[in-house]
Amino acid sequence: MPQEIKFGTDGWRGIIADDFTFENVRRVSRAVASFAKKNEAAGLRQGKGVVVGFDTRFASRRAAEIVSEALADCGIPVTLSNDHIPTPGVSFAVKHFNAVGGVVVTSSHNPWNWNGLKYKASYGGPATPAIMKAIEDELRADANPTGNKAKVEEADFKTPYIESMLKFVDIAKIRTAKFKFAVDPMHGAGRGILAGVFQKNGIEHVEVHGDVNPLFPGINPEPIEPHISLLEETVRAQKCHAGFATDGDADRIGACDEHGIFVDSHKIFSILLRWLLERRGWPGEVVKTFSATQMLNRIAEKHGRKLHETPIGFKYVCDIMLEREVLIGGEESGGIGIARHLPERDGTLNALLLAAVMAEEGKTLAQLVESLQQDFGQHHYGRRDLHVSIEVKDGTVRRAANGEINDIAGFKVLRREQTDGIKLWLDAPRQDTKSEPWLLLRASGTEPLLRLYSEASSPELV
Repeated sequence: MPQEIKFGTDGWRGIIADDFTFENVRRVSRAVASFAKKNEAAGLRQGKGVVVGFDTRFASRRAAEIVSEALADCGIPVTLSNDHIPTPGVSFAVKHFNAVGGVVVTSSHNPWNWNGLKYKASYGGPATPAIMKAIEDELRADANPTGNKAKVEEADFKTPYIESMLKFVDIAKIRTAKFKFAVDPMHGAGRGILAGVFQKNGIEHVEVHGDVNPLFPGINPEPIEPHISLLEETVRAQKCHAGFATDGDADRIGACDEHGIFVDSHKIFSILLRWLLERRGWPGEVVKTFSATQMLNRIAEKHGRKLHETPIGFKYVCDIMLEREVLIGGEESGGIGIARHLPERDGTLNALLLAAVMAEEGKTLAQLVESLQQDFGQHHYGRRDLHVSIEVKDGTVRRAANGEINDIAGFKVLRREQTDGIKLWLDAPRQDTKSEPWLLLRASGTEPLLRLYSEASSPELV
């Protein structure tokens, strides 16, 4: 009996050689082909095909060739990237090559021994839950569609993708500002892209972890502490004005300021939102996930913009981007999307935008964060993942949901929200009236893990 393949929120991931085998890659590819033939038949009849890209992980390029061969065997033409490419670069390629969808061989920010496949829909963004379920159904049915063998052609995905991002920034202004940047692609698919843009445009920079090393030695390719410690050290040692990191498939961003101090994704999202509203004046609403900072609510409210709050996961943000006019949307984990580019997270684009904000405002990253805190209140954030038994995990969430927990650490619970997990708003000390302290409890659906998120007006309170 074939091994069971389970899809997560963003496609399929598995341990290399145990779950992620070439045979399983073929099975998932045939399911994608069957889905496309049933749901994108009109596009396929017009000669449109599927784009395929891959990251820097072990066996990613070979797996991408296998995906391409499997799709072509089912009669679907394929445009395959001629080099590793960030996930948002594949989403852009869906639009650029007028494809019906895209497949990326990647396991994003997972440890070195994982790999997987993500599916990108015809609109150039993450597949909706309905699309993922439909592909899973094809997989369970062991779909194996037939067709006249189609062509696989290689193409340059990077050049048009980089050109598309440069339309959003004044690169000359960034050069004139004379800031120096550190860049950490974490051995991932973003390697050489941001550094290449800076190099070509005479912007001083230094890149670390820029080589291909599928073992990701000493780190997981996730742009948070402690994995960006080399970036932080480099910023201090090389006297840079900011450091930017992207994860393994470069759809998430992390950063540190000129002192080598980590700047979380909430502050990055807030800086970009404020700049887009105050300096660009672009239209559109704002979307954030349930675990993201309340500072975004304050900024949106000040500018009279509607703010949507979704369950956790960028696919929910994408859903609203497809339905409404959205300016920007993002999540706590560093995935932020600019809707007029793509309904997709993009770490490299966000790093370029941060550099543009610094140049236009004439401020370092620390100064931009300080300006936010002064104007919109002190917002400090923390997250802890507790490895506890399933009984403790489920019992805690149940008591919080049932109203049995009335205070946390001596602070009274004022109200509860249950969009995704249980958010408890607390009557805790505030440095100002703008920040409301809260604690969010979320139980992992698959592991003995309880995730805690908190925001308050001081790091000590968090």
